[in-house]
Amino acid sequence: MTVTSQPASAASEPQPDLARLLRPVVRESSVSEVAKRLLDHLSAGNIRPGTRLPAERQLAEALGVARSSVRGALSALDVLGIVEIRPGSGSYVREGTSEFLPRAINWGLMLGQRRTQDLVEVRTYMEGVSARLAAERATDEDVARLEEHLRAMREAGGDVKAFVDADIAFHLECANIARNTVLSDILHSIRALLQVWMERVNDIEGTVTGTLCEHDAVLEAIRSRDPEAADRAMAEHMRMASERLQASIGDLA
Repeated sequence: MTVTSQPASAASEPQPDLARLLRPVVRESSVSEVAKRLLDHLSAGNIRPGTRLPAERQLAEALGVARSSVRGALSALDVLGIVEIRPGSGSYVREGTSEFLPRAINWGLMLGQRRTQDLVEVRTYMEGVSARLAAERATDEDVARLEEHLRAMREAGGDVKAFVDADIAFHLECANIARNTVLSDILHSIRALLQVWMERVNDIEGTVTGTLCEHDAVLEAIRSRDPEAADRAMAEHMRMASERLQASIGDLA
């Protein structure tokens, strides 16, 4: 990602005292715990891209940890594209805030953050409602579009991006077919979660085969205009997908 220098006018403005906002880490810190604490503040939305973070020494004192823990946390956030470390200058919040949510979710999955698990839970319920309404309201043309998305998943082969894109398209199509604008808006707003979730679990053995079978069941229930079956099929898909997600998190522990 290309990062532009901070404008002189912005540099002269008072910067948020991030070190003052950070409370000490109670128990001995690991790099991941420090990174999570920093991410909580960076994702709060009140720190602008281009902002220079406090020096390692200040952050270490505020958190009550060794500078090596802070250095490791900043390096991890740099790899994720959340901050940029400029040698001899310091660490800065990267530009491109529209891409920040997927990274934050990805990092949250790696750390098992409660907030991310809450998002997963909400998605599970929303998808069930979406499938039920889609089965009640689908036209033949709607079913044909779902069939196209499932066909694209099958034909993706080893192309992970193509598979994930078609998978997401299937779920968003269900939301569109449900013809409930609020539900559709919610599911579209967590598209970043869907993408990160699917990319994370793709390497788990049996993911592709299982995912295709589960989508087949959802499609068949919608094609049959059976709301109860569609709800059950989507619930089973979400249950299996959640298990695969937990397995992927366990692999990172």
